[in-house]
Amino acid sequence: MKIWHQSFTVLQDLPDYEAVMREHIAKVVRPDTEVVMHGVLPGTYPSNYPGTDIAFGALYTMHAMQWIVRGLQAEREGYDAYAMCTLPNPHIREIRSLVDIPVVGYGEASFHLACMLGHRFGLLVFIDRLVPFLHEQMAGYGLTSRCGGIRPVGFTFHDVLGAFGDPGPLIERFKDSARALIRDGVDVIIPGEMPLNVLLAANGVTEVDDVPIVDGLAVTLKLTESFVELRRSVGFRQSRHGWMNASPERKRVEQVLEFYGLGRLTAD
Repeated sequence: MKIWHQSFTVLQDLPDYEAVMREHIAKVVRPDTEVVMHGVLPGTYPSNYPGTDIAFGALYTMHAMQWIVRGLQAEREGYDAYAMCTLPNPHIREIRSLVDIPVVGYGEASFHLACMLGHRFGLLVFIDRLVPFLHEQMAGYGLTSRCGGIRPVGFTFHDVLGAFGDPGPLIERFKDSARALIRDGVDVIIPGEMPLNVLLAANGVTEVDDVPIVDGLAVTLKLTESFVELRRSVGFRQSRHGWMNASPERKRVEQVLEFYGLGRLTAD
């Protein structure tokens, strides 16, 4: 199968991160699965850090239009599925209404899987201002009672980028933050933004004091493979019932994209 991987970063700006993520993906997926990595368009952000924009709801929503366009592009180009490898899963419900291929999001998949590994999960994140939005997502998923806390991890995106060559000290800082969540009653931890997830997974950090650390990249891609297989074997597909799930005519979708000038947001 062929999976479209989508990141909220400009991957060309983050070669070390991209290389480690590519290597980890190769370890996770089946030998016959091709994962094609995509980032957002170069120049999307004023620096190589998405958080300067994503910390604002309006800018997050505007940038997230790229995810809709890319989902449509993935289906048009014959991909079997669309893997949204970012914690907030931008416009995931809308994208599912627009395409017939499986669409899997890192946040949604990791939250639900965490509920199968323990009773209360927690998140450690870089972008403090995003926390209320993540709590809203938990409520939307019906998981508020299962989320034991979302708190800052205590270091930055750039700290993680700098740690790919020497990860030990930062991993110890992560463990200290994880233990604070554990003291609050959390028994499963999601590392939050994908760069931290990749750093931990690449260095074999799977638990802290018997509390599992969810590898969200692995969860997203393995669940994506499973959805493709279930579609092929028994016909599983997303709902088309109701206002949020009904699929508009593709010709009209293309007309609206053209009206707003969004067609240029496709990947090369």
